[in-house]
Amino acid sequence: MTEQFVAELRRRATIYWEKHPFQQAMLAGELAPDAIRAFVSNRWYYQASLPRKDAAIIANCPVPAVRRRWLERIAYHDGAAEGEGGMADWLALCDAVGLDRADVLDPEKVLPGVRFAVDRYSAFAREASWVAGVASSLTELFAPDLMGRRIEAFRTHYPWIDPAGLAYFEKRCVQAPREAGHALEVVLEYARTAEQRAACADALTLKCEVLWAMLDALDHAYRGHR
Repeated sequence: MTEQFVAELRRRATIYWEKHPFQQAMLAGELAPDAIRAFVSNRWYYQASLPRKDAAIIANCPVPAVRRRWLERIAYHDGAAEGEGGMADWLALCDAVGLDRADVLDPEKVLPGVRFAVDRYSAFAREASWVAGVASSLTELFAPDLMGRRIEAFRTHYPWIDPAGLAYFEKRCVQAPREAGHALEVVLEYARTAEQRAACADALTLKCEVLWAMLDALDHAYRGHR
């Protein structure tokens, strides 16, 4: 039963945003600088939402041991001090591709489709069961390979990007498998009924759809910039 459940979760890899045409064009070196910058800038809105999403999961979770471990995710994104952490690393990538930080930090400059998708994910984390919220993070099961391919693509096809800005992806190649392993352990322990497991699978589908919708918005806005 457990193996079937894990296999059902892993089948969501077929709809992970790695398969999106915009992502495939990025990996193939087919995007113009404006499109790369748009991806980096708009994804900041998603990156900035992650600590609050994780805080919502903690707020809904009644299990102290899970809350303590999940808190590490917030610390990872926010960092121990100014200029540290995952969000700081993403802002360094913004610098590396030549973006103005004032523009990046201005929510009015985010594509409406990206904003809608990210806000939907944040609302889900607040409103869903905490186990489903944990399950929604399991896209990290699919992430490390994409991170490595993106690093290679950026270095090979986009030499105008300062390599120092790729630290976010390099760190996630190590961090994402750890987080995914823990999240899967939690889901397998606390999603005990068929209904709970179905809700977890649906949560992972929703997260894949959120990521896909973000790229849909970028592809529509920057289709002519390849």
